[in-house]
Amino acid sequence: MLRPYRRLAGVGALGLGSIVLNVSGPWLLGQATNLIFAGYLGQRFPSGGTKEEIAERLRGEGADVLAALVGTVDFTPGRGIDFRALGLTLLAVLAAYVGSGLFWIMQGRLTTNLVQQALFGLRQQVEAKLSRLPLSYFDQRPRGEVLSRTTNDIDNIAQGLQQTISQITNSLLLLVGVLGMMVWISPLLAAVALIAVPMSIYLTKVIGKRSQAQFAQQWKTAGDLNAHVDEVYTGYALVKMFGHEKESLAAFRTHNERLYRSSTRAQFISGTIGPVTTLIGNVSYVLIAVIGGLQLASGALSVGAVQAFIQYSRQFTQPLMALANLSSLVQSAVASAERVFVFLDAPEETPSAATEERPTQGRVCFEAVSFRYQDNKPLIESLSLTVEPGRSVAIVGPTGAGKTTLVNLLMRFYDVTAGRINIDGADIRDMDRDQLRSAIGIVTQDPWLFGGTIRENIAYGRDSATDDEIVAAARAAHVDHFVRTLSNGYDTVIDTEGGGVSAGERQLITIARALLADPVILVLDEATSSVDTRTELLIQQAMARLSTGRTSFVVAHRLSTIREADLILMMEDGAIVEQGTHRELLAAGGPYARMHAAQSV
Repeated sequence: MLRPYRRLAGVGALGLGSIVLNVSGPWLLGQATNLIFAGYLGQRFPSGGTKEEIAERLRGEGADVLAALVGTVDFTPGRGIDFRALGLTLLAVLAAYVGSGLFWIMQGRLTTNLVQQALFGLRQQVEAKLSRLPLSYFDQRPRGEVLSRTTNDIDNIAQGLQQTISQITNSLLLLVGVLGMMVWISPLLAAVALIAVPMSIYLTKVIGKRSQAQFAQQWKTAGDLNAHVDEVYTGYALVKMFGHEKESLAAFRTHNERLYRSSTRAQFISGTIGPVTTLIGNVSYVLIAVIGGLQLASGALSVGAVQAFIQYSRQFTQPLMALANLSSLVQSAVASAERVFVFLDAPEETPSAATEERPTQGRVCFEAVSFRYQDNKPLIESLSLTVEPGRSVAIVGPTGAGKTTLVNLLMRFYDVTAGRINIDGADIRDMDRDQLRSAIGIVTQDPWLFGGTIRENIAYGRDSATDDEIVAAARAAHVDHFVRTLSNGYDTVIDTEGGGVSAGERQLITIARALLADPVILVLDEATSSVDTRTELLIQQAMARLSTGRTSFVVAHRLSTIREADLILMMEDGAIVEQGTHRELLAAGGPYARMHAAQSV
């Protein structure tokens, strides 16, 4: 995900500069210590002799350790501390640490830009993916779970990258730099320090493997919790109406308890990595101090070298502990990344054909169409139907008969299992989906409005529409009258739930939106179910005027809304069992007549 961004190399370069300066600090401090110790020895012994002579005299006096120390320091007898050299060395230390800090700050800024740019691109990929997924993907998953993948998980990836990318880079560079200095100062002590590395890696791997599964479970249960909250919030009025607050709360507590347990286990298990690696580092530190003291006493190392090495040994364990402490963030981010990448890898709609011709006449032909949502459960079998341009077709039947499925197949939300659907003589599978759907206007049973003005909601299907065209569509759908009673008229802002207007008025707005789009084919899927009888009659009159030259499909349960249709299809179990006009079907005395009689009671 980060590979396309060239700034990643800059993060590494700035980290390298910071680490080089940081690693040089202990060595320079060791040189300063040697200058102080050299001045101390120079003041202790009178001038005139050499370092070798002084060491030989000390051995004769039985001071073997001091003699060994004298041999490790370059000093001049009778001369004190060289404060000028000491001052320059300390200034070099200060400059190294200040420079390291500046590089670190610049690296942090660059890392932030890199991560946010990468996440910006990832969110764009997710948004584009949403538009390419088939309707079946959303039918099979709770909305809240999908939202959790596309929001919470992406935010968790951002947090993980922001906090780890520069720290991992710097820790690895620091590990290499410090190890190089340690080997240069004392290969023996470096070997002692290296004992901690394989032990830390092994334990981190063992613990991390266990915690990774818990992090994956944590984010899965978080998705389940979000799905439950979204479901309850969407149906909040029904939950209150049926008195299911206790049941909803109990379900929430169950999901919350699962999330609590998985999160606790994940954090606890991953949290043990830090203390374990710290313990190993402390044991290594003690061994280095003891062996370093022995080497100092034997004259193998100078005071400054031992001091520098001890500092390096502490620095050496820091990146190991940092990497261990970051493991929980990394594992959590990886768990979220897996969920997001599984989403991005989900099967998409079959690619659209090359042709972008938009249907212009509206002749629809179903030829031996068969379809099933599940392979072992047929729904529509060998259905054939021809609808001439400008004709209005009503589709009725009991729940589950396949009425809405027929519309979904026409819109290519699903592709047929067998057979074909032609519009103006062309198989819709050979059409570009965008061009196909732009020729079809649909009004669903559940009116959907977005947060914005009424004017913007009506113009949603045609951004280029003028105000006069918007008002004309609103009048045809009987929206204009009630909109003008609002204080801000067409500029009245409504939310996604249509707050401020009734359910029937929301449906009228969606009908106006479909009319403004000027489709070749018009689909009304229970579009009048949310309006009163008077408004329903007005809509029928408007649709009768506007359906001239436009093929119309009306899915309805209420038979009173489709009496004037040119053709009525009675569907049962995915098949057309009757077809004809309202009067013809009543006269036939079949399933349609029985349904009509039941509604007339």
